Amino acid sequence: MNKRTQVAVAVVTRADASFLLASRPAGKPYAGYWEFPGGKVEAGESAHAALVRELDEELGIEVTHATPWLTRHYDYPHAHVTLSFFRVSGWRGKPQPQEGQMLAWQHAHAIDVSPVLPANAPIFAALGLPAMYGITQAGDDPTAFLPRLDAALANGLKLVQIREKHLPPTALEDFARHVIARAHAHSARVLLNADIALAQRLGADGVQLNAVQLGQLTARPDLPLVAASCHNADELARAELLGCDFALLSPVLPTLSHPGAPELGWVQFAQLCRHRTLPIYALGGLGHADLDTARDHGAHGIALLRSAWQ
Repeated sequence: MNKRTQVAVAVVTRADASFLLASRPAGKPYAGYWEFPGGKVEAGESAHAALVRELDEELGIEVTHATPWLTRHYDYPHAHVTLSFFRVSGWRGKPQPQEGQMLAWQHAHAIDVSPVLPANAPIFAALGLPAMYGITQAGDDPTAFLPRLDAALANGLKLVQIREKHLPPTALEDFARHVIARAHAHSARVLLNADIALAQRLGADGVQLNAVQLGQLTARPDLPLVAASCHNADELARAELLGCDFALLSPVLPTLSHPGAPELGWVQFAQLCRHRTLPIYALGGLGHADLDTARDHGAHGIALLRSAWQ
């Protein structure tokens, strides 16, 4: 087996969600291709230390805040690499090309530089996922919930899961139609919990697989977005194998919905996120104020139940 080269990669992100790409300098493989800044991890060096060093050398900036994110394995003709991606949200100085490369700020859904290194396509897709994922809480009155949904969408919510297990099929379908129509009017995406056929029939954007489905399915459902509800390392590995776009990992903290259930805590959550190839949302006992903590522990974002609609 060919030895894998360890590479630290920076997703340098601004407040408007734009991120920095750089062209590869002449004389290197894939010269002129665009990529995220970063470079090889040297012997005895951590990935984070390599990231800090590379951004100083390539861009002339001093990293002040970087959080672990995704791991990607890719085989180029000239090298087999393991890419450790970090989200860099704090730095000192202004990024300037130090090695003759070009720089460009980009948005996930509007990449306008090319060609781009092929290893980065899944990373752009992951960057297109928002930080907040709202899970519906309609209770016994779906109609009364809709104004709260409208308010959250107006405030910028872009990803919604319909999870109303107690509703009878007809009521669930009617509620789902209303949610999908309202969300799509705000360019937000909607996943249905567990019901693949209903998601396909109603034109939802995807499905949120439960743990039972995750263990039974042998192929990814035919939907644009497929997510998995996970609670341990085996389920996360299964979600990766199935080709899910992201996962929920829970419960992180004590929850009102499952009082007394053992929670992961942030240390174990971070351990489970480490070296994962898909974005992970933290779920369980969280509010809007927990986003930074979740990201510091490797999460892509947070999934919210009650607090998403307050």
